Amino acid sequence: MTPSSSPTIGPNDEHPAPAPGAVASQPVVPEPPARRPRTAEPLPAAGPAVAAPGQPLPPSMAPAAPQPAASGGRGWVVALVAVVLLAVVCLVGIFSCSSTLTALSDPFSGPSSSQAPLASDAIGIIELDGSIAYDGSLCSPEGLKAQLDRAEANDHIKAVVLRVNSGGGTATAGEEMAAYVRDFPKPVVVSSAAINASAAYEISSQADYIYVAQTTSIGSIGTALQVTNVGELLEKLGISVENITSADSKDASYGTRPLTEEERAYYQAMVDQINGTFIKAVAEGRGMSEAEVRKLATGLPFTGIDAVGNGLADELGSLEDAVAKAASLAGSGTDETVYLYASSSNISSLLDLMSESRNDGRASLGALAEEVAR
Repeated sequence: MTPSSSPTIGPNDEHPAPAPGAVASQPVVPEPPARRPRTAEPLPAAGPAVAAPGQPLPPSMAPAAPQPAASGGRGWVVALVAVVLLAVVCLVGIFSCSSTLTALSDPFSGPSSSQAPLASDAIGIIELDGSIAYDGSLCSPEGLKAQLDRAEANDHIKAVVLRVNSGGGTATAGEEMAAYVRDFPKPVVVSSAAINASAAYEISSQADYIYVAQTTSIGSIGTALQVTNVGELLEKLGISVENITSADSKDASYGTRPLTEEERAYYQAMVDQINGTFIKAVAEGRGMSEAEVRKLATGLPFTGIDAVGNGLADELGSLEDAVAKAASLAGSGTDETVYLYASSSNISSLLDLMSESRNDGRASLGALAEEVAR
């Protein structure tokens, strides 16, 4: 429908009638009106549409159909739910962290210990699993002493079982740990696992009783010092190393040249002296003479069966046997056990728990936000 106000072009607009008296040379043929570009219909004025009574509204004036509300209108719902969920996650995290912090105050935690503090008598178990070294773990002087001190201070810990699975390590660390076991005032029983050798056996030798399995590799009493000479290899590779030292033998252990005879003899004497302290400690701990121990100090390990026969171990038995023996030596009838762990493991658990709670909370918030926005 063309609005009545739209201008139109008629025949008389482009070909006006001739003036009076003029003669037309040829008939005038009117041209068809020029096509004008279609224009959009004007929008109806704001306000309620009005039509004559009984007449329908024209399409351009019909009221628009109601449109669904934009999803952005529910943004406050998403925000509210997110805040509530965040508060819940925080409360759960605080509760979990509080539980872990409570465990930090109790050094006695492990597979057989779920309550803190101890309410009844028990046998403490310390696991020496790994190389003897200065690394802060239970296989270090600091780590072992910390747990022995806690066991000594707790009246419910009647005795200690050392569960040993170690091939040895640093001689000095083994010497210190052996002294801690020797001076511990409560009974100590060793339960040997797959291997109990070298520095680990020096520690074990100070216990009141040693259990082994038939196939345990135990003993290996001896001391070793290793110097690797890669001088010839460096020479073949065209690498020249010059050591500037304050004394001729200062670079003896650097491995860039062979040892002299004097240096080799010096290191041998050092090894023999260290090994002598090892033999003496085993002799005192096992109630043997140094001569007896020296015969066994070949550097080679023994099976559990042979160790019981030559005096390096007392009896074949399991961890449970060691616990029962420890209780017997302490004059207690308890068969309860509690594992003694370093507190650093609890701190690591706390950090892991905090990280997991944070990640779970973020994932839950994201999933809920996506669900509400749909």
